Amino acid sequence: MASTQNASCQSCRFFDEHQLNGGQASGDQGLCRFNPPVSQPAPESKGLWPVVAAKDWCGHFNAEMTAAE
Repeated sequence: MASTQNASCQSCRFFDEHQLNGGQASGDQGLCRFNPPVSQPAPESKGLWPVVAAKDWCGHFNAEMTAAE
């Protein structure tokens, strides 16, 4: 079983750095592209990718999912 010591979302290949309006990085938040967009309550609303903190981690982590350096 992989250690969670280095299992942060920011090291995952499915972490997409979140961009604010104007194209600036939001700092320590990003979008999880591993899981599908989450549906919203209003029928006309678009689904949203889950927002995660760069230091978060999930149970899907394994060594093959780390981002290319």
